Amino acid sequence: MKIGILTSGGDTPGMNAVIRGIALRARDLGHEVIGIKYGWKGLMEGLFMEIPYDYDELLSKGGTILYSSRTNPYKREGGVEQIRETFEKNGLDAVIAIGGDDTLGVANKLTQEGLPMVGVPKTIDNDLDATDYTFGFNTAYSIAAESIDKLKTTAKSHGRVLVVEVMGRHAGWLTLYAGVAGGAHAILIPEFPINLEVVVSIVKKRYENPDTSWAIIAVSEGYEFDKKDLEGIETDEFGHVRLDKLKIGEQIAEYLSKEHGFPARAVVLGYLQRSGSPNPYDRILSTRLGITAAELVHEKKFAMMPSLRGTKIVPIPLSDAVDKLKLVDEEHWSVAKKLMGLG
Repeated sequence: MKIGILTSGGDTPGMNAVIRGIALRARDLGHEVIGIKYGWKGLMEGLFMEIPYDYDELLSKGGTILYSSRTNPYKREGGVEQIRETFEKNGLDAVIAIGGDDTLGVANKLTQEGLPMVGVPKTIDNDLDATDYTFGFNTAYSIAAESIDKLKTTAKSHGRVLVVEVMGRHAGWLTLYAGVAGGAHAILIPEFPINLEVVVSIVKKRYENPDTSWAIIAVSEGYEFDKKDLEGIETDEFGHVRLDKLKIGEQIAEYLSKEHGFPARAVVLGYLQRSGSPNPYDRILSTRLGITAAELVHEKKFAMMPSLRGTKIVPIPLSDAVDKLKLVDEEHWSVAKKLMGLG
């Protein structure tokens, strides 16, 4: 079989390790593998590249050697027809799509139109349903937690409140894990919004003691401080608002400063969280997912994806993954509440 591999959406630590796992296993099973550049855009336009045999480099390499985009073929005129033509002209027997909710949603739709697809779940937000953890999440929250650790020295030295903005559109997993692991004094996530006066009380309590007159607040970029009108803010082809335009960290820092007189500053971690090499955990998870994805194609089990369930990798229908988002539950949130003294 001739198997195409594409990566779509935001780059995530471990994408190249997945590609490595797929290529190793698929070639061992006697199949040909080819890289598709720039995600769905590349599959529409027939943009291909060779998958290198230097597998060792791929294991630890960050980003994606196949490049990425946020192209939605269902938003492009004739997009699906172009993909079908690419399959036929280039003799593709299957495509493995590595991506998050949007990418797998497209893959799921394409399988319903008769195109052979297998997905691999990818997102640092960890918000894909039907899988316990997605690769890249462990590395990303480790980076964010380490950043919070480092920022404590600056906050303490200057007696400041640092509002650390962490990635996460709908789900607060990254902020929650980074905040707990990094020891943030307040954690704000979309699923369980708390009144900012509660945050003010946490900060005030710390400033009552000269030894603790500083604070770290971790906030998800998708946290809604004021329900501002989103009309006119740039969106991508999947309809997502550019969250960096909302500047939630700056909003909260400004509120604490202007309304309550705290010396507050915002720190946006941004792309740092998903850049660089995957940690050992994500290298192993990515490799296992890639190997299983290749085996699913080999067995012609399309419209499926490998999923981490407990300690096992099991195949599940793509439709299960895109049915709904996996949001932070009450049990996980209770840990943050107790650490903030709210439980």
